[in-house]
Amino acid sequence: MMLQSAALASAGMLPSVHSPALAARSRKPVQTGEIDAALRARVDAKEVPGIVAMAASEQSVIYEGAFGLRSMATATPMSTDTVFRIASMVKLLTSVAALQLVERGRLKLDEPAGNIDPALASPRILSGFDAKGAPQLQPAHKPVTLRHLLTHTSGLSYPLWDANVVRYLKAARGKKDLPRMPLMFEPGTRWAYGGSIDRVGRMVEIASGQPLDRYIRENITGPLGMNDTSPTITEKQRARQASLHRHGADGKLVAQPFEKLNEPISFSGGGGIYSTAPDYLTLLQALLNGGNFRGAGILRPETVALMGKNQIGNIEAGRLKTENAALSNDVDFFPGVHLRWGLGGMINIDPVPDGRRAGSLTWAGLYNTYYWIDPTLRVAGVIMMQVLPFADRQALAAYRQFERGVCHAFKPA
Repeated sequence: MMLQSAALASAGMLPSVHSPALAARSRKPVQTGEIDAALRARVDAKEVPGIVAMAASEQSVIYEGAFGLRSMATATPMSTDTVFRIASMVKLLTSVAALQLVERGRLKLDEPAGNIDPALASPRILSGFDAKGAPQLQPAHKPVTLRHLLTHTSGLSYPLWDANVVRYLKAARGKKDLPRMPLMFEPGTRWAYGGSIDRVGRMVEIASGQPLDRYIRENITGPLGMNDTSPTITEKQRARQASLHRHGADGKLVAQPFEKLNEPISFSGGGGIYSTAPDYLTLLQALLNGGNFRGAGILRPETVALMGKNQIGNIEAGRLKTENAALSNDVDFFPGVHLRWGLGGMINIDPVPDGRRAGSLTWAGLYNTYYWIDPTLRVAGVIMMQVLPFADRQALAAYRQFERGVCHAFKPA
């Protein structure tokens, strides 16, 4: 599977949904009314507070819709320029940043990451706990590499989805002789979702000599015109921000107060960023176009092709069991579908019934924001909501309905 370059849209307004070029590719028009009705029904039933969904071919935006409210505590309607907290969807940006530096010879995929970041040198693995509950550590036999980090096979794991990490952090609290975060397994032997991309972000900083947010702005979001994508937002952007919602004791969604504006944060590249659906769709279109969009080249086509290839062999990926039900449900987006990982995202080896084709790339953000790139159908989509816990059943149902509507439009008549 390979993402290839394609003709770029001309400057100015993108082609209409009903343009001849798009009609020839999709074989039949996008049924926007059906998608609209499905998503509107979700917000009318108060299953989710509001939704922004957009999809694009390699040449143009083919669908956009905004439904419901930015906050159930106000009457402000959702709009396509609404600002969302997209959390781990920043990992795709950080992965692109690292791969740019691979292209420039400043990082290497398969050399020890400790050569760049000393914090990754001489890693230790948690092998268990003794009778008193003290962590038992042993040296790793293999070094962690950038490829391990980009594919989440480094051995790093998040406490949200790993009971051993939770137990370790409690046992290690206040003990300076223990590492802040050991590996949970030998690099390259298993998949675990964790802080790998945070470490990639640090490697980008060291190799580029720039803070990560500045590097991403100058080399990715700036050239692509993604002006609403940043670890901090302005007062004007705050006026367009959607509120996070949680389920109350009665099961109803309740809007939460905004986080402090421009509160100092440590931007690591694994989470903690704002964006909009149009902004993020621009990044997806650039990848769908082989790394180039509207004259801005962010990666070479051959590098984008590597991003979309299985990098972990027969290691299963993508399934998570929660350790904190308030933040996340158990995660299994595609039951029965074999899942792997490329250089920056999850890949479904099998086609998803009634949806994306085999070899599509995807991932998500904690607050129920999702994206996918289908290189076979030549379409990408993004859907954004602001709800906890992650993998919310109603949010996923809206996501699936949106995906099905888009994918049906691109199937041969």
